Amino acid sequence: MTSGAHDNSRNRADALPKSWDPSSVEADLYEGWVAAGYFAADAASDKPPYSIVLPPPNVTGTLHMGHALDHTLMDLLTRRKRMQGYEVLWLPGMDHAGIATQTVVEKQLAVDGKTKEDFGRELFIDKVWDWKRESGGQIQAQMRRLGDGVDWSRDRFTMDDGLSRAVQTIFKRLYDAGLIYRAERLVNWSPVLQTGISDLEVDHKEVDGELVSMRFGSLNDDEPHVIVATTRVETMLGDTAVAVHPDDERYKALIGTTLYHPITGRQIPIVADDYVDPEFGSGAVKITPAHDPNDFELGLRHGLPMPTIMDKAGRIADTGTEFDGMDRFEARVKIRERLDAEGRIVGRKFPYKHQVGHSERSGEPIEPRLSMQWWVKVDTLAKAAGDAVRGGEVKIHPASQEPRWFDWVDNMHDWCISRQLWWGHRIPIWYGPEGEVVCLGPGEQAPEGWVQDPDVLDTWFSSGLWPFSTMGWPDATPELAKFYPTSVLVTGYDILFFWVARMMMFGMFVSDDPVLTAGKGGQEQVPFEDVFLHGLIRDQHGKKMSKSRGNGIDPLDWIDSYGADALRFTLARGAQPGGDLSVGDAHALASRSFVTKLFNATKFALMNGARPGELPARETLTDADRWIIDRLDAVRAEVDTAFDAYEFGKACEALYHFAWDELCDWYLELSKVQFAESDARADSTAVVLGNVLDAVLRLLHPVIPFVTETLWKALTGGESVVIASWPQASGIAADEVAAGRVADTQRLITEIRRFRGDQGLADKQKVKATLVGIEEAGLGGFADSVANLARLTEPGADFATTAEVEVRLSGGTVTVQLDTSGAIDLDAERRRLEKDLAAAQKDLDTTTAKLGNEAFLAKAPQPVVDKITGRRDVAAAEVTRIGARLAELSAK
Repeated sequence: MTSGAHDNSRNRADALPKSWDPSSVEADLYEGWVAAGYFAADAASDKPPYSIVLPPPNVTGTLHMGHALDHTLMDLLTRRKRMQGYEVLWLPGMDHAGIATQTVVEKQLAVDGKTKEDFGRELFIDKVWDWKRESGGQIQAQMRRLGDGVDWSRDRFTMDDGLSRAVQTIFKRLYDAGLIYRAERLVNWSPVLQTGISDLEVDHKEVDGELVSMRFGSLNDDEPHVIVATTRVETMLGDTAVAVHPDDERYKALIGTTLYHPITGRQIPIVADDYVDPEFGSGAVKITPAHDPNDFELGLRHGLPMPTIMDKAGRIADTGTEFDGMDRFEARVKIRERLDAEGRIVGRKFPYKHQVGHSERSGEPIEPRLSMQWWVKVDTLAKAAGDAVRGGEVKIHPASQEPRWFDWVDNMHDWCISRQLWWGHRIPIWYGPEGEVVCLGPGEQAPEGWVQDPDVLDTWFSSGLWPFSTMGWPDATPELAKFYPTSVLVTGYDILFFWVARMMMFGMFVSDDPVLTAGKGGQEQVPFEDVFLHGLIRDQHGKKMSKSRGNGIDPLDWIDSYGADALRFTLARGAQPGGDLSVGDAHALASRSFVTKLFNATKFALMNGARPGELPARETLTDADRWIIDRLDAVRAEVDTAFDAYEFGKACEALYHFAWDELCDWYLELSKVQFAESDARADSTAVVLGNVLDAVLRLLHPVIPFVTETLWKALTGGESVVIASWPQASGIAADEVAAGRVADTQRLITEIRRFRGDQGLADKQKVKATLVGIEEAGLGGFADSVANLARLTEPGADFATTAEVEVRLSGGTVTVQLDTSGAIDLDAERRRLEKDLAAAQKDLDTTTAKLGNEAFLAKAPQPVVDKITGRRDVAAAEVTRIGARLAELSAK
């Protein structure tokens, strides 16, 4: 090796810190990347496009583990594509989060005893914008800590002027096409927020309630009556029928008659409907169409009245009973007490566990409530979203999620898009003094005296436009021409139906817009080509993370403790298409150890002059050199295949085991002997090691960008691995002979190490040995390496064989003759083995006794029996092995 090259490598090694401390370098590295413009996309570039839009986090939000997983995978994809020569756009942004944001600001006002009504709509919205500018967007700083390579110059917000214009444009197009209408329908109603909320904003929790069975009709057993049960007694104020199954013989004579209602005093009909389960309870169900989704559908089928019995705050109203004005839960008790006093309660289960929907934001039980709302007619839109997947224009990964997609879009109900809030996109409908209704597009003005609809749009409406509104639609822009449709959507399978479906419906609705098809042969455009669905993050015990369980992990805590690279590697390593992943501190620690191992290995290599360069002629390389180069080629291909299939975990596993097991644990150790040989051999080894490390760091960069940037720059002297090229195939056929010799060497060393362990030899204890047959086995070139890695020394004149290890290899058998005299403390080794023997014997006795217990075998599941049988067999083998070893020692 030339002294200049060695000195240069050593200087770069000295420039590295003594140990890897991510907290001291990550922030500066990230801001350096941003300042250099590495993440800025050029719409005028001739490179092939690759684009991802960031699922917009709520402006009120902070980075949670779900975000961290999403962002890690998107950053991995975009960093890799950038290295592969694509013009990459990863477009960031945030959602205005109507309910969440309005709630935050209202709580701030409440501290001063104020409400939004004290300010009026316009002033309140100004205050929300003030809050957004001052306090919103905390998640952006957290994204930087994670290492997100987004194009900050294109940051978007769903309430920006441009995106608001897109919302108004598509609303009008849908309205004009007859796909938006106003109707009174049942919605999830939040009495605290006093607005309808989406299914995604409802948490279903198991609660202790009561199931009350009561008698409708006559109290005389000889006169018509039925027993019905409910967990919501207060809703009986809105009952308009009792339903039974048409084939239920108990009630056939009553179908079409009426019954006395015990609270309202009205006569209500008995109707027959297949919805009723005759096997559940009494087989009769009270029907409250305005306050239960199933009852609403049944009410529509039978033309039943639908009186709303509660006001917006959840108080009983307009029933004409003494319960008017009561809170719904107070009325529940009072109505039950009255029924009880009249002798109409025939049964009461308390506590009765059942699922109740709660408002995610305000925490109270939601109230299904009949309400006048704006709706999107989804049948044609949903069909187009389904056909795009059926026709292959959009591919879902994993494909196993496709049936769930089709089940959803093929059976979708019309979508309630209005919210009774002030913060959000105002519905662009105006009402005239004579009852006129008009929908206004961007730039259009309502006549004087007309009044705009007070409601705002569901947040999912504006985020459904995200793939194209963020690029400037409805205007023709360079971004749309270059980067639309987007390449892939990365998200969790849990919002496949809520967000992904909305984007697909809107994207397909405007798919033939000339703005989107320009320069693309007039072909209709989908919003994204691939949808990658990952699973949920669970704790180390497989439990879903939640605030109530207290098992959530703050990703920033992990970044503080282990570094961003360790967090990212943990998440990417566990990510498989559609599968949930369990993570805990042990996983993060393992990832940090991997990062540390990579750092130490690179520093060692630099200290020994490692550097990338033109490889020496292949015939001059050692078997170990050819083997590691060929293994790198194979792993690169495996990684490319996995990444292309969104099998992130498989790619990370391949890189982990190659870097740790093969490069660090084997080739680096083998290289130590080569570095100690001639200058020519050392120089050749330095280039091989440098090239392999260069490629490994580039392959790992998309997953662990910070440590790879630091090490790659030290190794190569290059500007940045962010803009380095992705490793390519060598095109050289693998040397199977060299691979076989290395495999034989590994096996030989492993067997010697196993023998040493069985003998209780300390790791650093040198043992005299000879290797008989190593030349004949074709491993003569590895003799020094075997001695070095197995801690063997020259036998010397006084050598006496005390033990032999025979290792059968593909090229022949090698007999390792060892002289262990003086290397083992016999008394200490006997004590250790006797302790191990006692433990093994105890386990053997315990498992044998269990397997001999007929009562246990009769009840235990087969997997449990198999597990105990396996433990018994292992224990028996250990007793035999340790007993034989003790017998050997006794003979000495």
